[in-house]
Amino acid sequence: MMSKGLQRILRLAVLAGGGLALVAAGAGPGARAQQAAGVWRFAVSGDSRNCGDVVMPAIAAGVLADGARFYWHLGDFRKIYDFDEDFQHLPAWRSRPPTIRDYLDQAWADFIEHQLRPFGTLPVYLGVGNHDVIPPMTREALLVWFADWFNAPAVRAQRLADDPRDFRPHTYFHWVEGGVDFLNLDNASAEQFDAEQMRWIERRLEQAARDPAIRAVVVGLHKPLPDSLSGGHGMEESPAGLATGRELGRRLIALQQAGKHVYVVAAHDHFYVAGAMNTDYWRAQGGPLEAWIIGTAGAVRYRLPADASRAREARTNVYGYLLATVQPDGQIAFVFRPIEESAVPAATRATFGPAFVHWCFAENTVAR
Repeated sequence: MMSKGLQRILRLAVLAGGGLALVAAGAGPGARAQQAAGVWRFAVSGDSRNCGDVVMPAIAAGVLADGARFYWHLGDFRKIYDFDEDFQHLPAWRSRPPTIRDYLDQAWADFIEHQLRPFGTLPVYLGVGNHDVIPPMTREALLVWFADWFNAPAVRAQRLADDPRDFRPHTYFHWVEGGVDFLNLDNASAEQFDAEQMRWIERRLEQAARDPAIRAVVVGLHKPLPDSLSGGHGMEESPAGLATGRELGRRLIALQQAGKHVYVVAAHDHFYVAGAMNTDYWRAQGGPLEAWIIGTAGAVRYRLPADASRAREARTNVYGYLLATVQPDGQIAFVFRPIEESAVPAATRATFGPAFVHWCFAENTVAR
């Protein structure tokens, strides 16, 4: 059962609206002028377990200052199989350590309070990571807890426009904004993409190909497509993932060859890679596609894969997000925006203490 304290935190988060309206505050005059001229921005990253409560408020501040229309989180909100280090350093546990029941009861409320609330009323879209469906967490529970996000007005309106009978929220969805079709896919577990999701993906890509108003397609997913520069830590982790991920990649390449701008953003690997599909496999399929790995929102940093030298840019032991600038013709330029320790807001430092904040930046890594 959900504790009364947990229910109260969730109600407060729901009253905050899940971040469903554009905030102009913090956006500089240059950003506003660009958007007025038909150029606009969005931001994306993923993997905010471990130290996300420290890093995500700084990401939120940066995204707001950049004048982004929305922020897109590609999954892995909390660790779930063990305590997140930031959760253990909350003031509530200074007199006693949390129990595993404390943690599982409050992990998602902690994510809402410390990682989503800093975005204020800026729209936030949520993907699903493998840690988000580790038992006892489930997709069904995820859709209930994060109903304001998975059934946000823009998501619901788009779903009903596609199928007026589809009243049920899904962990995969899409929305169209500024001539760009954003596909938020769910490959968080070994059986994905399953047959139902693949049929949905095929319909969405066919519609995008036919629609002249759609100038670009951006696919966001947690695990990178197979055969990417991820060191094998992607959809090739399961036979179903390998097969369906390759099928999706081939369909996206065909869409690109038909004249649409196509981009792929993923997380799962806790480093930054630009040019993530610059591999022999995807070149042989007619690619590569423009692709990034951006699992840099607070999770323990990983070593770069052995083939990272093929990337256009590759960095680890960094936190940050991608800032995407969309042109009227659908071309999108992605730039990595690193987050330094000095960018952590004062309120976050006060909550967690300077020693732990420094630990997150200096010690939260296996990439020595």
